[in-house]
Amino acid sequence: MNNHRLVYSDDIGSRCPKCGKTLQKCICRASGEPVGDGRVRVARQTKGRKGKGVSLIAGLPLAEKELKALAKELKQRCGCGGTVREGIIELQTDQRDLLVEELKKRGYQAGKAGG
Repeated sequence: MNNHRLVYSDDIGSRCPKCGKTLQKCICRASGEPVGDGRVRVARQTKGRKGKGVSLIAGLPLAEKELKALAKELKQRCGCGGTVREGIIELQTDQRDLLVEELKKRGYQAGKAGG
C-alpha cells in the first residue's frame, strides 16, 4: 500500500498528473499525449504584468498543436492577442464570461477560477 503523498515541495512549477514530474521534465508531453485533468479553469491574473490583466485557460486535455489552434480561435473571438505557455493559454483580455461560454459550447467543463 502506497501511503506516500507530497505535502510540501520547494520545486518550482506544476507537476504532471500522469507521470508526477515537473512540466518541464514531463515524459507525457514528449510522447505527444495530452496533459490535463479535464477540468478547464479560466482565471484572471495581473501578477508580473505591470497591472495589465490577462485571462489564463488551464486544464485543457489537448496536445500542443491543438492548444495553439484553439488559442488562435479564442483570440479571434475575443479580438485580442495571446500565447500558449507550458500548456496554458494566455489571452490579453478580461472577457472570462465569454471564454467560459465559448469553451462550454465546444464541450469542455469550464468554469471561472479565482476572484
